[in-house]
Amino acid sequence: MNAEDWITHLDMAAHPEGGYFKQSFVSPEKIRLTTHPAERNLYTSIYFLLRSQDISHFHRLKSDELWYFHMGSAVTVHILDAEGNYRAEKLGLDLTAGERPQVLVEKGSIFGSTVDAEDTFSLVGCMVSPGFDFADFELLRQAELLLRYPEQEKIIKKLAYE
Repeated sequence: MNAEDWITHLDMAAHPEGGYFKQSFVSPEKIRLTTHPAERNLYTSIYFLLRSQDISHFHRLKSDELWYFHMGSAVTVHILDAEGNYRAEKLGLDLTAGERPQVLVEKGSIFGSTVDAEDTFSLVGCMVSPGFDFADFELLRQAELLLRYPEQEKIIKKLAYE
């Protein structure tokens, strides 16, 4: 199956950050934390599909997000931590090439992702805890990030919306 087949069969929609998603699980349990403006599900999970020509643009969540590789080509998860340190985590199954089948993005980190191989795609799962809510989702712009982290200009210009 190609990317469009997966998008259709999983009933995925375009995500504001880029790529395609479909919510797959929502915990029935609720939790209230001081770091979130309202009660949240204990966890939520989505399927996320990213094609080579797509970019998952820089964004930030108030919760941890754990990525799971399902199939396709490896994904690079680009992460700027709270101090502005950059790291690239490879999500995939080729352990000898430094890929890992799971990647954690810590709450408050700025992150996005790419599929570096050409003419392909990747299907992953993303579990967020406390559960995802668009109220906690923040897309970040180049100008804002360049002011805060000028030393990360190259990756910011690649992954942040103008």
